[in-house]
Amino acid sequence: MQDNNNDKKSLLIGDVLVDKGVITPEQLEKALGVQKEKKGFICNIIIELGFARPQEVFKVLSEQMGVEYVDLKSEKIDLSAVDKVPAKFAIHYKIMPYKFQENKLIVALSDPFDIHKLDDLRLLLDIEVGVVLSYEEDVLESIQKYYGVGAEILEDIMSREDFGEKVKPRSHAIEDLEAAVEDASIIKFVNQIIAQAVEERATDIHLEPYENELRVRFRIDGILYEVPIPESIRLFHASIVSRVKIMSGLDIAEHRLPQDGRIKIRVKGEELDLRVSVLPSSYGESVQIRILGTRFFMELENLGFIDDDLKKVASLINKSYGIIFATGPTGSGKSTSLYAALSKRNIPGVKIVTTEDPIEYQIRGITQVQIHPKIGLTFASVLRSILRHDPDIIMVGEVRDLEAAEIAIRSAMTGHLVFSTLHTNDAAGTPARLIDMGIEPFLVASSLEGIIAQRLVRVICPQCKQKKTVPSEIFRKEGVDVSGENIDVFEGKGCQDCRFTGFKGRTAIFEILLITEEIRDLILKRATTQAIKEKALAFGMRTLRQNGMQKVLKGITTLGEVMRVA
Repeated sequence: MQDNNNDKKSLLIGDVLVDKGVITPEQLEKALGVQKEKKGFICNIIIELGFARPQEVFKVLSEQMGVEYVDLKSEKIDLSAVDKVPAKFAIHYKIMPYKFQENKLIVALSDPFDIHKLDDLRLLLDIEVGVVLSYEEDVLESIQKYYGVGAEILEDIMSREDFGEKVKPRSHAIEDLEAAVEDASIIKFVNQIIAQAVEERATDIHLEPYENELRVRFRIDGILYEVPIPESIRLFHASIVSRVKIMSGLDIAEHRLPQDGRIKIRVKGEELDLRVSVLPSSYGESVQIRILGTRFFMELENLGFIDDDLKKVASLINKSYGIIFATGPTGSGKSTSLYAALSKRNIPGVKIVTTEDPIEYQIRGITQVQIHPKIGLTFASVLRSILRHDPDIIMVGEVRDLEAAEIAIRSAMTGHLVFSTLHTNDAAGTPARLIDMGIEPFLVASSLEGIIAQRLVRVICPQCKQKKTVPSEIFRKEGVDVSGENIDVFEGKGCQDCRFTGFKGRTAIFEILLITEEIRDLILKRATTQAIKEKALAFGMRTLRQNGMQKVLKGITTLGEVMRVA
């Protein structure tokens, strides 16, 4: 009987939305079909299907019901109202306390017909309850923002009779430590943090203990953002760290030494590889988790190369021998670029072997070797063995010392194509860096084929992108040819979709140096980095900043972002 009532209400609301021109009859029919299959409130389903915006749907519903609609993304929440409702109630009933006035609690919810929620709240809180309308997704986001990730889990733990025992200092006996983290709530909390990081496109999770707090931060698009969490989480720091250690196969009894481990998990059907690093600090162990998965793997064409740069890179990776370096600081996308290049050459007729620390992406058809310096399995020792496996292409994760650099360069001179990474500020600085490591200039000159320097810049959020006029002189100063006195560029105004940063996602900017005979002569003469750069520019190389400016002109990123990274 209840289902029939819901169907009638849904049809009635749907008819009103059709009459007002918000949706079409066909869209209503499809939404009703989805509702029968998945259940849920018809207005939320219409919005989820993309048939209308929340403001359009709830404005009509508000008029029909005589109930105020509130956009929780832009409205200020009364914190005294939040204090009145425990997290577990807010999450269970999907309601957001909005304001508290004249001894009446006003809550936001998306389904005004779900009146049993309000009756339950009145009984549980012994308080008069009023209601405003809001989109379900906005309600859930607000709950997370104001209560913090995992708030209901911590409330549940702290309400138990044995809570005091759980936070008392324990002995370092392994059985005691394991008992501390077998609690389903701690397991659920750690899983929730990881799931939230994946949902927000984070590449790293940081759990950092301080004197009176535990801070959780996500790195999103290269920038760290603090995650709202309940203050009481600091009481569970040891249990949370121990849970992460158990997941990654680390020693939970060891608190004095750094440890590194890995976790393989599945989130929303996607397999992810998490690299875990635990570091002892003055207030406890700090945890850093790097999130890796197939979603980060990209084709060469999708990395952000301008057309003629893509041709240059294609000519490099199709060479039969020589060494190609990807250079830049940590986290600039070098490994992603090399994997994309290897995937282009990954065909049955080509043998590819890599030596990496760690292996970031598993690629079918490529033999990948993880180095273990503790047992003597270094880049140099693995490289010697790789050469006995008859490879056509070798990838060395990173040239860290003279021995590895020499073997990699000699491999390139004996008929192998070698890819590797190096930490230099720009492409032109690579020959000097190799010579400084102790490689003879003639070996560098004869083996080096090309250098790809890169950085990652944030992409303007498409939802809040807007035009901005700037003087053309800014571009001309950087050697980018533009006409007119002023030029239109874009920037992000900032919205909920991009966390009010104006950016969403990242792309790369590149500096591609092809080693010509003239540049080989300069390397042999131990020429300065500046001399090599000037010669490369004369042959058509674009600097990182020039490449970034091209992306500014295309409306991909902003001037400030290019200046920040280049």
